[in-house]
Amino acid sequence: MPSFDVVSEADQVEVKNAVDQANKEITTRFDFKGSDARVEQKEHELTAYADSEFQLGQVRDVLTTKMAKRNVDIRFLDLGKIEKIGGDKVKQIIKIKNGIETESAKKIQRIIKDSKIKVQASIQGDALRVTGTKRDDLQATIALLKKEVTDLPLEFENFRD
Repeated sequence: MPSFDVVSEADQVEVKNAVDQANKEITTRFDFKGSDARVEQKEHELTAYADSEFQLGQVRDVLTTKMAKRNVDIRFLDLGKIEKIGGDKVKQIIKIKNGIETESAKKIQRIIKDSKIKVQASIQGDALRVTGTKRDDLQATIALLKKEVTDLPLEFENFRD
């Protein structure tokens, strides 16, 4: 049976490279001279530090620009609330979404069923496996999902005949 997997996960190497580039630009920019502005990374979580909320917005802008240049979809970023950490300094935790949540997977499954394409979609953990009898049906399903699902960055892996 031909099949493929629908997943939603950021390329961690590219995220790390984007964070490194953002930090490099922040240290060289004139408007950040003498400030403690930076971005730190832990697994699937980024923490942005700055001296004020305005500067924090600038740090986020630099980060999202670098991520866009490295082809990391910024829809992976889930911005937390801004916290004060003493004095004027602020920080913001930015989570990197990894995997498709159950609710979103059910929505994608419903889109596939309603399309009347002869394929089956099954939820497998944080991914979705789509199987069908014809390769053309699978390609039509990929085209449908690219058009219909705009709130999640989807990738299609393990296409097998």
